[in-house]
Amino acid sequence: MRKGYLTMAYFFQEPSHTFSEYLLVPGYSSEHCIPANVSLKTPVVRFKKGEECPLTMNVPMVSAVMQAVSGEQMGIALAKEGGIAFIYVSQSIESQAAMVRRVKNYKAGFVISDSNLRVTDTLADVLALKQRTGHSTMAVTDDGTGTGKLLGLVTSRDYRVSRMDPDAKVADFMTPVEKLIYAPEGTSLKTANDIIWDHKLNALPIISEDGHLVSFVFRKDYDSHKGNPLELLDGQKRYVVGAGINTRDYDVLVMDSSEGYSYWQKHCLEWIRAKYGDTVKVGAGNVVDGEGFRFLADAGADFVKIGIGGGSICITRETKGIGRGQATAVIDVAAERDKYFEETGIYVPICADGGIVQDYHITLALAMGADFCMLGRYFSRFDESPTSKILVGGSYMKEYWGEGSARARNWQRYDLGGAAKLSFEEGVDSYVPYAGALADGMATTLAKVRSTMCNCGALTIPELREKAKLTLVSATSIVEGGAHDVLLKDTTNGNQRG
Repeated sequence: MRKGYLTMAYFFQEPSHTFSEYLLVPGYSSEHCIPANVSLKTPVVRFKKGEECPLTMNVPMVSAVMQAVSGEQMGIALAKEGGIAFIYVSQSIESQAAMVRRVKNYKAGFVISDSNLRVTDTLADVLALKQRTGHSTMAVTDDGTGTGKLLGLVTSRDYRVSRMDPDAKVADFMTPVEKLIYAPEGTSLKTANDIIWDHKLNALPIISEDGHLVSFVFRKDYDSHKGNPLELLDGQKRYVVGAGINTRDYDVLVMDSSEGYSYWQKHCLEWIRAKYGDTVKVGAGNVVDGEGFRFLADAGADFVKIGIGGGSICITRETKGIGRGQATAVIDVAAERDKYFEETGIYVPICADGGIVQDYHITLALAMGADFCMLGRYFSRFDESPTSKILVGGSYMKEYWGEGSARARNWQRYDLGGAAKLSFEEGVDSYVPYAGALADGMATTLAKVRSTMCNCGALTIPELREKAKLTLVSATSIVEGGAHDVLLKDTTNGNQRG
């Protein structure tokens, strides 16, 4: 008999578990353990012991790299709340880059103008530009660019569509530069905001010595920051946003692949490091054990995603028989992450991607070692997801489909070589209950996370890991944990599913 015929597959001794099979056991809560004192700040990318992480989030939540979840509106809304959206990859590079650019330009302190006109343009041109960019403040420059000599401004107060000829020239209805209040190049953001408030302006042009437009400062950006103290900004006061890439597309931020323990991910990471060094921050995955984590960490991943087959629209486990219970996967990978840190002095954050059904599962994932969670179904329910809101059976729903579904046509995500097509589906097309505005939903979810952390005596995520006590629960205990033996008057309570 040839060698190898008598070998056996490796068997894990313990069954794998989901988040729903665990509960947190309360610990001592001091008088300081109140939700207002909880910090949810968490690292996103790798860093060395003794150094500051170069990219952190104010809340441990990112949106999934999915057509039905992460468009530009999600990018803006999630950054306002302190998280990061990863703009979906299954579109052209130009389209994806434009989405990222619009998120970055939405709030930037000093904003380079991308809505510009010439004096010879018409009202019809103004309306077309507004339709294309969504901006109502437009610079009029000598060459029609964002850095030309400023001649005036056009805002919605300068024209009335119902009373004006579409062929009316911009020169005839713009506010000329002589009547504008502006500030010189080099003005600080604080001073610019003071000028805006003192003169009751919506926008302040910043002008160079020779009269050329440099940038704008907008009142809405100041108001936005005051209303969203946790919003996540880069060094230029722009929203932080991520973008997905397929393993073989060699771009930036996070690889969107169903299984990350592969030659292709290593090859992609090596290419990025050779071309860009450490300047490009890129996450990799997905994996479900310590071995897979170690492989990607050694290859240079800035963070590693955990989870195969645990998403609500994912059917990888039933079609291919691969995967692992998400709770067990997180615990295993977290242990390897800590071991890797002890050996190398490099901390590589891990992301629990999938398997989050209830809000408290986020807290469980953090207690088990995850640095942050990636959610698809949770975010797909909100106004800001790019899908349609429709009426189904008397209830409002939103469409939600997996990247492995025929509708998504994202065959690259599952590509292992061969024909450039999706050979079989690993995702479904579905509906999820409409949940309103993202800000309201996240406020409720994060209130639960902070409250549970206080019950465990923890005010930070690292402290939660240190103090958390976890217990497996029986099937009967799971039933006991919800409302039971009563007839509910209202089933729409605050226990929203994530």
